[in-house]
Amino acid sequence: MSIAVTPYDAADPAAIDEAHRIAVAVTTVDLPDFPVPTRDEFAAYARHPMPGYVVTRALARLGGVAAGHLEVRFPQLDNTGNASVNLTVHPEHRRRGVGRALLAYAVEVAREHGRKRLYCDTVVALPDGPARPEAGGAFAAAAGAHAALAEVRRRLDVTALDHAALDALLAGARARSTGYRTVGWHGPVPEEYVADVARLESRMNTDAPIGDLTLEAENIDAGRIRATEEALAARGRRTYHYGAVEEASGRLVAWTMVDVSPGSPWHAWQQTTIVDPDHRGHRLGLLVKIENLRYALANEPQLRAVDTWNAAVNEHMIQINEQMGFRPVDGWTDWQLTI
Repeated sequence: MSIAVTPYDAADPAAIDEAHRIAVAVTTVDLPDFPVPTRDEFAAYARHPMPGYVVTRALARLGGVAAGHLEVRFPQLDNTGNASVNLTVHPEHRRRGVGRALLAYAVEVAREHGRKRLYCDTVVALPDGPARPEAGGAFAAAAGAHAALAEVRRRLDVTALDHAALDALLAGARARSTGYRTVGWHGPVPEEYVADVARLESRMNTDAPIGDLTLEAENIDAGRIRATEEALAARGRRTYHYGAVEEASGRLVAWTMVDVSPGSPWHAWQQTTIVDPDHRGHRLGLLVKIENLRYALANEPQLRAVDTWNAAVNEHMIQINEQMGFRPVDGWTDWQLTI
């Protein structure tokens, strides 16, 4: 049976319907504890890409039926030799060449954009964790990709929080963080801190472990932060932030953020957590993460779970997360394919 791969526009409602159907099926089968995107969420994600990226989307049809979906993201401002790939095949249509057809198309369009490397991630079961499909990792390896970084997803069960333990951790962090004050906000970054947030976010590719991934530092400025905020708001995401301000300088030197889905208010993603290197050793990371968790909970009464990823070798951040109650769920592999 023939496979046809065709790009589609985010404004095409029929294509969005088909792509959303695949996303729901894949999430339900492969990652049943993940939030399932609503059709509106999925459409908003497609219509409002993150600033600094061009995105190509395509559907693979097997005998005329939409069987696979592809998203290729091309950075425009930095890491311009790279492209990231999200390739999914409907569970009912696997092992029939759909994935290979989508990957061939991804390589073709990446070369047209002058890219040298493709990136993707796949899930793997942990020894004591829930079952996870092995096909994604096997597919990436068979395609010639290199397993460049091992990560672990951890989940915080908010319904089982030990608040007394959090109180003790918070008291200890506050005792170590004299000379700093905390500040929290919902939504856009206050104007007095936006340059500091941009500076901190720019450090993520150099401060966090990246294994064998070929990544440059991102050059993020205040304008890019504002454009990212606009995209998140257009997607309906609700964001909660906490930071630590050095009292002597008034600068924000630590920052963390979580965001909540409009269609799955029970769930949040833990996003960036970073501390300026000159201000480490004062438990600022732990301080802002606990403060922000409680801030989000105060505003999101339905919140029950928070997910976060860490490189398997990022012992410091793993320790913070484990202290707060995050527990391993599954492993993830970041793959790099030279094309």
